[in-house]
Amino acid sequence: MKKYNSIGELLIEYRKINSLSQSDFAANVNVDIRTVRRWEQNISRVTQEKEEEIVMETLLPYQLILNLNAFVAIPTYYDFELRKYSLTSMSKILPKADWFKDQLEITTKRIRIIDFDFDIRYIIRFLELKNNNSHLINRQVLYEGVKLLPELNLIITDDSGYYAGHSFFLPITLSAYEKLKDKKISKEQLTIEDLANYKTQDQSIFFNYDTNADCNDNFYYMNAAILTFFHNLKNKNYIFSFIVSRSDNYEILQDAGLEIIWEQDENHKVPFRFWQGNFVLFLSS
Repeated sequence: MKKYNSIGELLIEYRKINSLSQSDFAANVNVDIRTVRRWEQNISRVTQEKEEEIVMETLLPYQLILNLNAFVAIPTYYDFELRKYSLTSMSKILPKADWFKDQLEITTKRIRIIDFDFDIRYIIRFLELKNNNSHLINRQVLYEGVKLLPELNLIITDDSGYYAGHSFFLPITLSAYEKLKDKKISKEQLTIEDLANYKTQDQSIFFNYDTNADCNDNFYYMNAAILTFFHNLKNKNYIFSFIVSRSDNYEILQDAGLEIIWEQDENHKVPFRFWQGNFVLFLSS
């Protein structure tokens, strides 16, 4: 994570990463280029109205914008690749896997089942920014996944009600799982026919399509909800799998009993990895 000391520093970095000119960014948030220049030079603060517009356009965490845009800016760490912020260098590191197991009682009113019609615009926007590719995202598959598995298709908001993270899970068939495992298809190529009712499967297969949270606190809440589901699941004969490119949860997944089936470097800092396993042993100890 990089430490940002001002809103101007953050906006300059955002534009650089997304290959946007000051004129491009000004058009995206409906201001003139002189306003963007004043923001980036920290001559003027962003108005509350424009704070919200920047959050909606960039999906940068609202708390991050508030901290750096305060009358006296609050230095905040942020990682554009992980899309996660932290107030201190100590809290930017995730704890050991056992901590999550010991904190399953953690709950918050800010986490709920995805309301597809209301929430999907934020999540699709996030996936577009994260993957830099919008046309591969199959909204109908995600929609059906939410209906089949509402317990794991969750969204978390911050205290102001803004998007702060989500989890998208798909209950899939054995055939779909094997095609993903053998790299015959990508997760974006999954179809409705690849979905299954996990309650009627002899071996349920849960594919984590995407999970994200904007800070470790929200990551804790999301994972507590996910692990609680698997802890309470009656049929322990299940497979948990997903494809991810992240550096912050590598050791946690290993400690929780998952294994890497394949690893593929596609010019990312962290290669894509296909993980599989279950949490039965981890949660039973």
